[in-house]
Amino acid sequence: RLQNGIGKESGNPSWKRSLPHILVAAVSSLLFGYHLGVVNETLESISLDLGFSGNTLAEGLVVSTCLGGAFVGSLFSGWIADGVGRRRAFQLCALPMIIGASLSATTNTLGSMLIGRLFVGTGMGVGPAVAALYVAEVSPAFIRGTYGCLTQIATCLGLMGALFIGIPAKDVMGWWRVCFWVSTIPAVLLALLMEFCAESPHWLLKRGRSAEAESEFEKLLGGIYVKSAMAELPKSDRGDETDTVKFSELLHGRHSRVVFLGSGLFALQQLSGINAVFYFSSTVFRSAGVPSAVANMAVGVVNLSGSIIATILMDRLGRKAVSMGFQVIAATALLLGFEVYFSVGGILLFVLSFSLGAGPVPGLLLSEIFPGRIRAKAMAFCMAVHWVINFFVGLLFLRLLEQLGAKVLYTIFATFCLIGAFFVKRNIVETKGKTLQEIEIALLPPS
Repeated sequence: RLQNGIGKESGNPSWKRSLPHILVAAVSSLLFGYHLGVVNETLESISLDLGFSGNTLAEGLVVSTCLGGAFVGSLFSGWIADGVGRRRAFQLCALPMIIGASLSATTNTLGSMLIGRLFVGTGMGVGPAVAALYVAEVSPAFIRGTYGCLTQIATCLGLMGALFIGIPAKDVMGWWRVCFWVSTIPAVLLALLMEFCAESPHWLLKRGRSAEAESEFEKLLGGIYVKSAMAELPKSDRGDETDTVKFSELLHGRHSRVVFLGSGLFALQQLSGINAVFYFSSTVFRSAGVPSAVANMAVGVVNLSGSIIATILMDRLGRKAVSMGFQVIAATALLLGFEVYFSVGGILLFVLSFSLGAGPVPGLLLSEIFPGRIRAKAMAFCMAVHWVINFFVGLLFLRLLEQLGAKVLYTIFATFCLIGAFFVKRNIVETKGKTLQEIEIALLPPS
């Protein structure tokens, strides 16, 4: 039996074969990050040009409509990925992003802007879930953690790109339209390049298309690894297209434990307060005499640096150790972050710790711990939980900050980081170097 990945008897397959496919998939994460950050620098000029300057409700809708679309997209992402395949799901996620960004770039009314943001949001909801699935299913086991972190790096690059491209928006009239148009370029590339990428062999085998699965494994791993790779495909992937998963099956019975673990990981990720810290960081930096533009770039660089380091650590130290260790450091950073001498350093340390642990680990772990039969739909459910918590943290943050004060609120966030570390220690098995079949056997209770 293979203990540590595909084809141990003849060494590991070359990572160079699968890397191009992973990089194309990561474009969906780049788009996800870009659209999260595109209104940060441009919202003021958008509100002036479209006639809702000073209307905080309208400004909030421009931001939150995207989150609403993402919730809807994530909810259906599993059914899309299982129905049309991973490659077509990427192309379907690119389509509303192209339509939505084009609509936002050409609009002269708030209503059209909101419709455009809703379209973009649906694509954002589908993209990350399908990317996590695809990376887990086409990556050799020995490098799956590193590849999983590439999607997080792409998200960081998208965020930084949006901030950088948006800098002229306050000085150049109509520049915000250019910012939206720019996003259509990677979306078109994603749709086109996916035509040349491998389909997930797991999905093909689940559809009874074993000859095509072998062909795709040859693309991804090389001919000598095809036989062992096919043997290692989890038994739960050996089904047929009529084998459907009901929603109730995710919440009851033998799969409910892994779905609970996945939902818990994503909920605790958002309850760590990362988005609130991003929001508040500019204020803290400003009080220390650092301009907000410099603060945003500093946070972005630290976030990106952590994500790059995580690619090295994930397959060396393991997902469990990385997640637990850096969540404890993140909690410490939050408690230091609002002591007067540590404010700037505390925030940067928290962002670094998050990008090393709680940021990349949940998406990677979820794609590994779910049995093949339910993987796509369970990922969709957990991503929907992620967006709901994200929405409510954003909605309630300012009110809680006003009523409780920064120190109490960030102590609560630090507590959730510690709960997250304990949750991982208690419930999660180490998945480093293991095949998806081995992970499934370790987590799934007997029938």
